Amino acid sequence: MRGRLPALVKLKYDLMAESPFAYFRGAAAVIAADLSVLPSTGIVSQLCGDAHVRNLGAYAAPDGRLVFDISDFDETIRGPFEWDLKRMAASLVLIARAVGSGAGHIDELARDAVVACVERYAAGMRAFARMPYLEMARFQVHRIGGAQPVHAALVKAERATPQHTLEQFTQPVRGMPGSPRRGLPPWGDKPGSPLKGRPPWGGKPGAPRRFKETKPTLTRVTGARAAAVLASLGPYREMLEPERQHLLSLYRPVDVAFKVVGVGAVGLRDYCVYFEGNGPGDPLFLQIKEETASAYAPYLPEAHPPHHNGRRVVEGQRAMQMESDPLLGWTQMGGRQFLVRQLKDHKGSIDLEDLAGDGLKAYAEVCGELLARGHARSGDPLIIAGYLGAGGGFAEALAKFGALYAVQTEKDWEELRRARKTKAP
Repeated sequence: MRGRLPALVKLKYDLMAESPFAYFRGAAAVIAADLSVLPSTGIVSQLCGDAHVRNLGAYAAPDGRLVFDISDFDETIRGPFEWDLKRMAASLVLIARAVGSGAGHIDELARDAVVACVERYAAGMRAFARMPYLEMARFQVHRIGGAQPVHAALVKAERATPQHTLEQFTQPVRGMPGSPRRGLPPWGDKPGSPLKGRPPWGGKPGAPRRFKETKPTLTRVTGARAAAVLASLGPYREMLEPERQHLLSLYRPVDVAFKVVGVGAVGLRDYCVYFEGNGPGDPLFLQIKEETASAYAPYLPEAHPPHHNGRRVVEGQRAMQMESDPLLGWTQMGGRQFLVRQLKDHKGSIDLEDLAGDGLKAYAEVCGELLARGHARSGDPLIIAGYLGAGGGFAEALAKFGALYAVQTEKDWEELRRARKTKAP
């Protein structure tokens, strides 16, 4: 919790105490320490670092198509490829225990899911090892839409338009003519800016809007703090490609909010900026998310990640994903480092209830194939494929690890719950 906002530490522990899987989501630092004392293959690729079943999702590619891929890279770093697979294996077992029924059925469901994930990973890596490198780098996984949990996430992503986000996070400002951005510093008004001299709100009618507060998860930010958030977008804008700088310059900031996100990131500083482009029907939401060192960094001294943790996340994401957010970047504010990305732009995640029964095994295969592609793009698929061979023995070993680590996670979760009954953590 070092460096996190004290007022949110209790909320983070409250969220982690909800279930063993919720604890697991917030405890990347724990598994990083545990993995560091176990034997490793020494075969290095870019790690997602937080590979679990909820950290894959659907989002919009730069050309507007919906894609499904690994979607969270806060802990990304270069390290032994199997660390991602071990964290994924443990998460699959925890989910099997959450959605299954009957002890024997749960154990079988969990084992089958982990084996399916790892065998698909091994098969994918063998295929990548035979491909020309350029073909491997642009390989698209075409079967993922056939898995029902992924299909459901894609459907949600299709509905998650910027207009939907506008309705979800903002509200009209009644009885307030013009723009509610009064008090925000100038944006894009330097000489030559496309916005120079343009009327606010694109000159089109419509009730002004601003963030609607749902404390503590969403709180409006004003005054000097809002000015600092917007000022941090200056360095970010300069590091974007010229055509994306121009695109961003067409939008005016309307409002700023502080947002609580996820489980692992609770307590870190996370801001959202609501922009408007060509009228009220053209919203853009940027998330400015604090990034600290990867939980794995203390155990990987040879990794040499960038000193800026926002940049570390961006570069790790681009290394593993085939297509990334076109507005992905980084900045700094008050001595802290931040990632910048679009908020909820056609994003959709997995619902755990969709993973009951055969859904978990089908989804596990998708997880395995996407991890294989990410590791092949950022590592050496020939070496990984040679180590894995047919993959059967490796799959059985990870199924055993996943089961044992799920038991340990449940014990840790119970310990957290006991501690919270006796004293504040």
